[in-house]
Amino acid sequence: MAKLHVRKGDTVKVLNGKDKGTVAEVIKAMPSDGRVVVKGVALVKKSVRPTQVNPRGGIITKEAAIDASRVQLVCPKCGKPTRVNHVVNAEGKKVRVCKKCGAEF
Repeated sequence: MAKLHVRKGDTVKVLNGKDKGTVAEVIKAMPSDGRVVVKGVALVKKSVRPTQVNPRGGIITKEAAIDASRVQLVCPKCGKPTRVNHVVNAEGKKVRVCKKCGAEF
């Protein structure tokens, strides 16, 4: 099984592309594809047919998936984009740690 350095609910910074510099939350992580969906990033227009839920149909704007390598996790303690280190804590669980300040995610 593939692994990602980010998970659903993490705050990330987009490193490149048209939304470079945007700081937002991960909505969905897809480890098998190596992609993530980030709130308000990589917006695309999609035509939808009328349904009972949406009787008018029309064109909607939604977030598309981007490659996970294009985002970097933002540390909740120091507020800076950082790489992730994995360490075993006192309870014996493997946790993610900020490389800059050492705070747990």
